[in-house]
Amino acid sequence: MVKLVFVDMDDTFVTPDKVITPENLRILDVAHERGVQFVPCTGRSVRGLPPQLRDHPCVRYAVCSGGALVYDLRSNAQGPAPLHRVPIRKDVVRSLYEEVREQRISFDLTGEDAVFASADRWPVYWEAPLDEATREMVLAQRLRFEGTTGELIEQMERIYRINALFVDDAGRDAVWRGVDARPELCRTSSIGVNVEITSAAATKGTALAWLCGHLGVSPADVVAFGDSDSDVSMLEAAGDGVAMGNARPEVKAAADHVAPPCTESGVARYLEPLLG
Repeated sequence: MVKLVFVDMDDTFVTPDKVITPENLRILDVAHERGVQFVPCTGRSVRGLPPQLRDHPCVRYAVCSGGALVYDLRSNAQGPAPLHRVPIRKDVVRSLYEEVREQRISFDLTGEDAVFASADRWPVYWEAPLDEATREMVLAQRLRFEGTTGELIEQMERIYRINALFVDDAGRDAVWRGVDARPELCRTSSIGVNVEITSAAATKGTALAWLCGHLGVSPADVVAFGDSDSDVSMLEAAGDGVAMGNARPEVKAAADHVAPPCTESGVARYLEPLLG
């Protein structure tokens, strides 16, 4: 029996144009009628959740920042409240930044309520080879900090995720080396020109397992959908891990099943016979 549906956002539940198809919106209504909860599971911050999904009655919980934060979206009138937090130690953030600071990369830092990007790294958003829909989505989720990245690191109370957009292979390789040299960290990617960094204890898979335990739901009763490297741990943790038809080959290899592409409402088409 399906009790929870974990869905990645970009290129999974949301199309490359950052739109939720009518079919995917309708499957939310069907899930609500059947008592099935949808759980957005994304690298986005909680502010970046699409309102049509965030405000739907079948959505109570959300996994954000690649698994570092799990929210109850309905706990109080003041807005989403974190239930589970896995920060990165600040000394680890400092040392990684010192190692890669000469590269043409962004070094965005996620707190509980927002993603911050420092003024000294702001031009990278226009230098990195992003399509316009993705660039607009990324910038909409970030608050500009009028200072240096070093100053931002010191001012933040806790840091849950680092996102590094890179302009060239040298920047990517430097970040990869830096992360891989630190066992406290793990890295993944959801688009071709970024590196998403969290604590080694924070992945979409560990967040799925935590929320299932919190709700008393067996992972065997979970269906999870994803398309990128950042989704593999989630697909492996779920009873039914489903890769999108547009997913990378390594993601399909980790999945139990493959759904139609996101542009063809693959989430809805896969779930219809299960929830019907």
